[in-house]
Amino acid sequence: MKLPRDVSGRQVISALERSFGYRLVHQEGSHAVLQTDPPRRHRLSVPDHKALRIGTLNAILRAVSRAQGVSKDEVARAIFD
Repeated sequence: MKLPRDVSGRQVISALERSFGYRLVHQEGSHAVLQTDPPRRHRLSVPDHKALRIGTLNAILRAVSRAQGVSKDEVARAIFD
């Protein structure tokens, strides 16, 4: 799946909260820290910028896919569809 180029950090944060059960733990400056508990605890830092760089977005998707045990494409479809 080709990743969109104009995704904001806020959009990714809300999609991860909605689709994968992450919750906002705290925000330090422009970086939000998300956490999920089941099946194991995973913390993730997401920059709250207007547009995320494609490499940053790819790293976030890879980290979520490893923690949730699903493919990166499944994570991308859940977030962007």
